Amino acid sequence: MNKRWLPSPRGRIRKNGPAVRHASAWNSTIKGCGLGTALLLCWVMTGCASLPRAVHTDKPVPAAKPIVFGAHGPLSRAQSEHVIQHLQQGADDSGLLRRHLAVEAALTNNPLVTGNKATLLINGPSAFAAIFNAIAHARHTVNIETYILNDDTIGKRLAKLLLKKRAEGVKVNLMYDGYGSMDTPAAYFDRLQAAGVQVVEYHPIDPLKGGSLANLNNRDHRKLIIVDGRIAFTGGINITSVYSASPERRLQEHDDRWKWRDTDIEIQGPVVADFQKIFISHWQSQNGPTINPPDYFPPLHDVGSQVVRALASRHDEPQPKIYATLLSAINSAQQSIHITAAYFVPNDAFIKALTAAARRGVHVVLILPAHTDKGFVRVAGRSYYSTLLKAGVKIYERQDAILHAKTIVIDGVWSTVGSTNLDWRSFRHNDEVNAVVLGQAFGHQMEAQFQKDRAKSKRITRWAWERRSLWERFEESFTRLGAWWF
Repeated sequence: MNKRWLPSPRGRIRKNGPAVRHASAWNSTIKGCGLGTALLLCWVMTGCASLPRAVHTDKPVPAAKPIVFGAHGPLSRAQSEHVIQHLQQGADDSGLLRRHLAVEAALTNNPLVTGNKATLLINGPSAFAAIFNAIAHARHTVNIETYILNDDTIGKRLAKLLLKKRAEGVKVNLMYDGYGSMDTPAAYFDRLQAAGVQVVEYHPIDPLKGGSLANLNNRDHRKLIIVDGRIAFTGGINITSVYSASPERRLQEHDDRWKWRDTDIEIQGPVVADFQKIFISHWQSQNGPTINPPDYFPPLHDVGSQVVRALASRHDEPQPKIYATLLSAINSAQQSIHITAAYFVPNDAFIKALTAAARRGVHVVLILPAHTDKGFVRVAGRSYYSTLLKAGVKIYERQDAILHAKTIVIDGVWSTVGSTNLDWRSFRHNDEVNAVVLGQAFGHQMEAQFQKDRAKSKRITRWAWERRSLWERFEESFTRLGAWWF
């Protein structure tokens, strides 16, 4: 076994030293046929994994009086009430916000934290500008967790910046997924490690380097960056140059490649400590090098008035927190559910929640991709269109870009941005992270972007959909058989 790697039950800790990573036959097989196909082969060999234990959220979660946390811990009932009243100012229906706050309070142990500032970052250019600016001004720590980290223009720019910060004495920790970043050469990470960056690979693919069939299907799909314990970024944007241009402009004058439409969120304030805990917990679960907690949790103060909850799910949870939260929020909706989703292959409970909402008069609208990097997933997702359309759900497909955003806004007051797709892979197999923001001010930002996306999308009507070809129907039904793995 290559001594550069210390195999562990989960992750792989890189040790310093120049070397070249050679792809094994297994690694090449996974890359050549794709993860989904390889997993189907594993399924034949090992048997299909059991379905997750039922999440009992087909009815709204009973209301609970929300306790809001601040920079110094839980607020009193009176202080929490004051925060809620402030969030309700100007709302068309103040009861909607209170309802979602109560549901959130009852659902998970993750606190609702006030005193934050949340900013939407639309598409790669704005997200990378904010992320690189934050890292450039880092004074103590930088933690990065990503699914894809490519050795391209953006990846090289990040590496150069991290090397500069290490030279200044900033502690840098990097965790990347073994499958998502499979194409990145070892030399990229060797250079970082030689400068003192601590690097962990999540669930390596190659069995000669610690990988195994047991965890091949479980990936780290999170995108999370925390700078100095004061600024956090999460969303759908990976570290790759495919995001270098917004859909509105071309990379080059004669470039006809599809551009990527995605969303990140930048968060400052007390809730950043919760995102830091999420990163450190995941790092430790992969047997990463020791991180000294006091260095990563500076005193935090209120910088805004937004209430935010940090949510993380792991593949080994009996009831994934993000899935349960999404389902409960949908079941609690009263007026509107506006979803922008990159990959839409949900389970029956999720479809049931959406159709039930539409039948009780909630305005349910989905914006899904017309163009995608995973065509079989799009086809499988379309197999649900008839059921949704019959229930009154409105479906649009974005026409001018590869839609990769993962956002939901409900009743204009409950919003989420994160890495979680609406499919079995995110619900059951991946580790994910999301931010939930409560309040009408941020909800207005989310709604504005939703309407912009809808303006560049084509509506799928029931009349037209029922007239699609028999071959399309066959493709949808056949592809849906693999939904568990998508």
